[in-house]
Amino acid sequence: MSVDVREATQSDLDQWNSYVEQSPWAGLFHRTEALAALARHTECDLTQLVGFKGQEPVGIFPVFELRKGPVTAAVSPPPDVRVPYLGPAPLNLGQLKQRRAERRHRRFVEGALDWIDDRLAPQYTHFRLHRGYPDLRPLTWDAFDTDPAYTYLVDLSVGREALLDSFSRDARTNVRDGRDDERIVIREGGRANVPFILERVRERYRAQGVDFRLPTALVTDLYDDLPDGAIRPYVCRVDERPVGGILALQHGETVSRWQGGVKTDTEAPVNDLLDWRVMADGIDRGCTTYDLVGANNRRINEYKAKFNPDLQPFYSVERGSTVLTLATRLYDHLRSASGTITPTK
Repeated sequence: MSVDVREATQSDLDQWNSYVEQSPWAGLFHRTEALAALARHTECDLTQLVGFKGQEPVGIFPVFELRKGPVTAAVSPPPDVRVPYLGPAPLNLGQLKQRRAERRHRRFVEGALDWIDDRLAPQYTHFRLHRGYPDLRPLTWDAFDTDPAYTYLVDLSVGREALLDSFSRDARTNVRDGRDDERIVIREGGRANVPFILERVRERYRAQGVDFRLPTALVTDLYDDLPDGAIRPYVCRVDERPVGGILALQHGETVSRWQGGVKTDTEAPVNDLLDWRVMADGIDRGCTTYDLVGANNRRINEYKAKFNPDLQPFYSVERGSTVLTLATRLYDHLRSASGTITPTK
């Protein structure tokens, strides 16, 4: 039996988030609330594709269409929103033997690409796949170029003390000393803390001559629309003055360092303490993984590596004529692996 890929009906949309929860290769931004917010705050039109083998769902695929002059692009995620992963998300492959799993996945991807080509006819196509995506071959067989990138994953399942003991010496010292420093207070806040964190990131980018276009209104909409606890704003205060923060994401058993953690104007080890608090709270909530979101900037990697993470690849794939210089300019940043590239140290 073949795989049928179609634009999601209302019945499919009612089940969409349950499909997200079933797929190991779907993340927070695959949820319907996040996709709707991304569509509202970008110039893109959203299509949600779903694949079935008979009555069994085998994959979901959110696609955004963007038109700029004569160029039509099909992308997932859309530009300028700092979404680390999106693209297709297969499901119900785990119980299948390898041959059947490969065939089902290939037919789902081929069916989705055929729909995109037939309905959108894009001159340029770009997808950034979830870390650990199971099989890129159906995309490479369809003339997609692949671009590897990396992130760091910290194993939280070992517990607080074993995790802290695994850190580099300076990170261990900073965390232990910081916990005893009464001047330093870190709290998980709420929606009102989102603009402060984003403005610190925006200032850091500005100092480097780089645009930071993630709309604050998009992030506050995500905070409002996604389930409670999906977006967690952490703010560090020194002597009651807010000096830094991190916007963390939580999906399933993974907590992610999405935005923030930039260089501060204080000598206190603010970012070490912020990252530790996010990890420690994640452990308390039963999380098993901390995604540091990006391991492709040499200077930032020196900071992130001190938490003793594992290196995890993920991939961007693209297809389109090299003469489409407009599309290339529009999507240069989509080839960047990290959700945030601002120096942490």
